[in-house]
Amino acid sequence: MNLEDYFERIGFNGPFEKADLETLKNVHMQHVLSVPFENLSVHCGEWISADLEPAYTKIVKNNRGGWCCENNQLFAWALKEMGYTYTTLGARVFNCPKNEFDQPETHLINKVLIDGKAYIADVSFGVSGQIHHPMELVSGKDHPQLPGVFRFVEKGGVWILEKSGRKPLIPNESFANSSLINKRLTAPIYSFTLTPRGIDHFRDAIKFLQTSPESLFTNKSICSLQTPTGFKALIGSTYSEVTYDYQEGVDLLI
Repeated sequence: MNLEDYFERIGFNGPFEKADLETLKNVHMQHVLSVPFENLSVHCGEWISADLEPAYTKIVKNNRGGWCCENNQLFAWALKEMGYTYTTLGARVFNCPKNEFDQPETHLINKVLIDGKAYIADVSFGVSGQIHHPMELVSGKDHPQLPGVFRFVEKGGVWILEKSGRKPLIPNESFANSSLINKRLTAPIYSFTLTPRGIDHFRDAIKFLQTSPESLFTNKSICSLQTPTGFKALIGSTYSEVTYDYQEGVDLLI
């Protein structure tokens, strides 16, 4: 595995000698703009491994995308190669229909330490919940980004990532019930603790996500890519595009 090949894959050509916040922001942004969040392997008869090398081959060599355990594990490897101090964490995704956080930690994220401050890096949540830049781990602090205003809220050792978005403009009425639309302007995305997790912690979840009939990923194919103005998504057979802040305080879904 080669760091320069990874940089070429994500279109990053800036300096990386300093393991500082600016470099982390730039590499993080290039990853989310270049590598799709997708589960197409599940629907193409390809087994998704929990191991790093298959993820590297799939994303870097084969120019594919992946889901969180592939993208964020690859990003963790890049962090290590660049000299950052990081810890992998596990998150529970908010289940909107059930109005609660899923019990198993199915989402992999990374905590990065820079000059005594902790930042959450997550390059693979996808669609409207995708952060573009790492976020400082401070409870209650607003992080205005293109998709909306993100913040962490800490309660009893549990951290919740939430997002305040904008009102949606939907010219096509057939999209009125799309899962891409935030029903609430402020909504939770996932929760996590600061307990370090190794990749073995996620192996059962990775198996569940690609085999269980109860898994969202076995029931629906998903491919989304962030853009400088929003994101594009192919969910099932439906293609759509979101433009953030199309009008002041309004996101456009077409």
